Amino acid sequence: MSGAAPDMMDFTTLYRRHSEDVFRFAFYLCGDRATAEDIVAETFVRVWGARDRVEIATVRGYLLAIARNQYLQGRRRGQRDAILDEALPDPARPVDEAREAKQELARVLALLQELPEIDRAALLMRAEENLSYEEIAAALRLTPAAARVKVHRARARLAAAREEPTR
Repeated sequence: MSGAAPDMMDFTTLYRRHSEDVFRFAFYLCGDRATAEDIVAETFVRVWGARDRVEIATVRGYLLAIARNQYLQGRRRGQRDAILDEALPDPARPVDEAREAKQELARVLALLQELPEIDRAALLMRAEENLSYEEIAAALRLTPAAARVKVHRARARLAAAREEPTR
């Protein structure tokens, strides 16, 4: 996004193209919609302030790295994780099916929260954002091999935890 290059992107285009991915990533990191929305807002403020130093080809990984840093800063400031409200009805599905789906989502989100933060971030970057191991490594300041290991271990822990009886 440097200079007046033809590949420079305006803020609206940048936001429309990447905000949903950044929100989803932030939400899976923190488990709270309001906190995720705050992370997204701050992420785009920060990337726009640094737009002269960001390359279009790497902007997605850069956005996710900023979102992760915002999440970590919030945790350091002592923000609490919110518990998902199981009582909210889903009008689009029958009550039993909706309850089961929400319980499974809450369980997966809880399992994600149990992973070490860097493993969770690596897994989400790979599974949800489809970043390459090289992009994950750059965003998390790891080697590509370490990024692969973190993703593999996180997947294995989640799979093992999902096999356990419901807690």
